[in-house]
Amino acid sequence: MPNTKSAERRARNSARKHIQNTSVKSRLHTLEKTYETALAGGKKEDAGAALRNLSSALDKAAKSGVVHKSLASRKKSRLTVRLNKSSVVAPAAQ
Repeated sequence: MPNTKSAERRARNSARKHIQNTSVKSRLHTLEKTYETALAGGKKEDAGAALRNLSSALDKAAKSGVVHKSLASRKKSRLTVRLNKSSVVAPAAQ
């Protein structure tokens, strides 16, 4: 239990921010899963669109401090590499 008024305010703010941060992280996981599904299904155009949406969401989450900017950058880089690899492998298979 908070002992002071300021501690009570901080507890309320912390709870409110926790709910918002959880919502943003859940959306990031959903967008990443959408990207993974499109990539696994061989739909490169859909995967590219999903990657753009995910990159934008990661940047916004990093900007607001929900995730670290290095995490956002690392994820975007690795997901882009995976998309490019899948694009290179497909024409060689034809």
